[in-house]
Amino acid sequence: MNGLVVDITVEAGDWSALPLASLIQRAVAAALEEAPVKPAEGAEVSIMLTDDAHIRALNRQWRGFDKPTNVLSFPAAEPEAVGESSHLGDIVLAGETIAREAAGDDKSVSDHLCHLVIHGILHLLGEDHLDDEEAEAMEAREVAALARIGIANPYTEPHDV
Repeated sequence: MNGLVVDITVEAGDWSALPLASLIQRAVAAALEEAPVKPAEGAEVSIMLTDDAHIRALNRQWRGFDKPTNVLSFPAAEPEAVGESSHLGDIVLAGETIAREAAGDDKSVSDHLCHLVIHGILHLLGEDHLDDEEAEAMEAREVAALARIGIANPYTEPHDV
């Protein structure tokens, strides 16, 4: 996996139904395959799994939004320095929001978690979606990474037959 060290911490919430380590490692590896920037050998990333209350506090503190969200990414390096950084940054995921979104979109929680890990890794590697062009490029990388691990494109709407 390009020598990336992944530190997984369960801070809050019940994540016991998922094989977290294998899901997260697969998602990280797929994201790295599609990312245009590669991290330094031996670089670290921290992934914290939490609940809505904790991510809401983080979202309020760091982004000014007083509501839970599914994933937050905190890059440790500027995009141009990612390849030399020993720490890519931190990703925080909220179990309740992920489960709610997965149920609402008729997806498995594990597939949605993988998608959000990929999304977070791409952010740490300098990808963003602030404008349409960036959003399309990032979405294409997410879809390609998901395909690598057998997960369907989450952005396509099912058609009525």
